[in-house]
Amino acid sequence: MFADWTYALQDWPTYLAAAWLTLKLSLAAFAFALACALGLLGASARRSRHVLVRAPAAAYVEVIRNTPLLVQMLFIYFGAAYLNIGDISVFGAALLALTLFQGAYVAEIFRSGIEAVPRGQWEAARALGLTRAQTFGSVILPQTRAIVLPPLVGQYLSLVKDTSIAVVIGYAELLREGQAVVDRDGHPGVTYLAIAVLYFVICSPLSVVVRRMERKAVTA
Repeated sequence: MFADWTYALQDWPTYLAAAWLTLKLSLAAFAFALACALGLLGASARRSRHVLVRAPAAAYVEVIRNTPLLVQMLFIYFGAAYLNIGDISVFGAALLALTLFQGAYVAEIFRSGIEAVPRGQWEAARALGLTRAQTFGSVILPQTRAIVLPPLVGQYLSLVKDTSIAVVIGYAELLREGQAVVDRDGHPGVTYLAIAVLYFVICSPLSVVVRRMERKAVTA
């Protein structure tokens, strides 16, 4: 057993390098997912009165949320060549799949946050002569931020763990490197425990942040 832990300690540089790749992928995907969701919100697509605007946004959210991330990632990676779109890198395929997947959930978080603002806020702003865009930007959005921030941090936590799915297309994140270490040296028990510890170290501070935000929201 002691020898097993010796092997695990020897491989910490490998785990740390893989942890950085995991963080890089998750941060990039979440940034693009926010941009994707905010793009929908910028046009008020999910809440638009016009079906030609609302329907594509709703279709995107429903299709992404009701199909597995694993299938989406495999389709993007292998489907690009099949559809003659061209080759796509492992990182590019993982980033695109995670961005589209998380973007749908982030868009719904924002939509729920907007709808949580009392309707009277819209009516009061319009009574003061503000346009719909001015009302959204100056009155609704500031209130929405306080509502959506805790679930957004929670969604990022989910994204960090979802990066492990990229192992199926060969991205060298934590799980992939752990499998390589197991194939080379054996000792799967301590190897996967070390990976779990790293995921915990990455995610636990964010979990604390979420709990504090939720407590502040309750006492506010």
